Amino acid sequence: MAQDDQAPWGRVDEDGTVYVREAAGEREVGQYPDATPDEALAYYERKYTELAGQVTLLEQRVKRGASATDVAKAVAHLRDSLVEPSAVGDLESLRTRVGALDTTVVELTQQQTAEAHEAVAGAIEYRTSLVVEAEALAAQDPARVQWKQVTAAIDDIFARWQKHQQEGPRIPKGEGNELWKRFRAARSTIDTHRKAFYAELDAVHRDARARKQALVEEAEALAPKGADGIPTYRSLLDAWKRAGRAGKKYDDALWARFKAAGDVLYNAKSAIVAQDEAEYADNLVAKNALLDEAAPILQLTDRQAARDALISVQQRFDEIGRVPRDQVRAVEDRLRAIENHVRTLDDEYWQKNNPERKARSEGLAGQLQSAIAKLEIELADAQASGDKRAIKDAQEALDARRIWLDALGS
Repeated sequence: MAQDDQAPWGRVDEDGTVYVREAAGEREVGQYPDATPDEALAYYERKYTELAGQVTLLEQRVKRGASATDVAKAVAHLRDSLVEPSAVGDLESLRTRVGALDTTVVELTQQQTAEAHEAVAGAIEYRTSLVVEAEALAAQDPARVQWKQVTAAIDDIFARWQKHQQEGPRIPKGEGNELWKRFRAARSTIDTHRKAFYAELDAVHRDARARKQALVEEAEALAPKGADGIPTYRSLLDAWKRAGRAGKKYDDALWARFKAAGDVLYNAKSAIVAQDEAEYADNLVAKNALLDEAAPILQLTDRQAARDALISVQQRFDEIGRVPRDQVRAVEDRLRAIENHVRTLDDEYWQKNNPERKARSEGLAGQLQSAIAKLEIELADAQASGDKRAIKDAQEALDARRIWLDALGS
């Protein structure tokens, strides 16, 4: 008995043959012997489910932006699979969905082609910017650039080039080759300039190294002279500063030897100074005792007595000899204070006894005395007449001239 109402999309007849219902009529899809009609129908319905799953999966891939080429291949495969598939279900619906994907493939192809062109244009622009960076570095004056910085910069540009080449879109061969030629030429120019710079620098270093080696040997030869070799060592040090760089490794090693040679001389001088300082300590005690003895001179007002006492102190001060260097200023200042006091007494004396000034003072004193005598008579006359205004004027004039006279006598 035929099973016409077993399912809306298919049926199974009495001998186990399975049919699918389509718009054009029924179509035999296969047999499933030794099974119940439901089991046979379920088998071919699962075949349909598998096909539907493939269509759904492709639709999802299209939404996620899969490659248009890959999608087109998958659509063609599904279209072939849906011509007369051995499956039971709404096959026409699947064919319609696959047909819709054909239109989507065209749109996707156009979109992805435009994006690819845009990506290639962006890649060319980026690669061009790297070339421009490299060419700018190559165009710098080789004598004025910092080569460590330039080397690091060109290495960084090359690393970015390689990363973009590996991860970015492919550039048309012609344009890619042209950009690479420009980049390679810029990098080659930088390498050539750098090699020339370091070759010249090596020559400069060799020359400086030779000069410094000779200076080291001269400095070491001064050792037998001890402290007497220091002036010559200082001139060698000036020459060392003018010798230039010999390269860090050589500079450090040569300087260590040069400095050690100087240390020998300065250590010899330090030993002499230490010995002298010990000897001068007794002199310091003697000079301080002498200055204590001379302190009362500061209280003298008699110029000649102060000067005689100072001369004696100065003679003995010089005879004692040197004192430790750090005490020179202190003892000299104490002696200077006494000398300044005596000089002040001399200045005051000569101010009072200068012949020219004395003559002027005596002449002025005579004039003041005459004026005073005259004013005393005028004052007496004013007092006799009782003229208060005349008394006041005569008294003020008289007082003023007496003050001037006293000042001249002081």
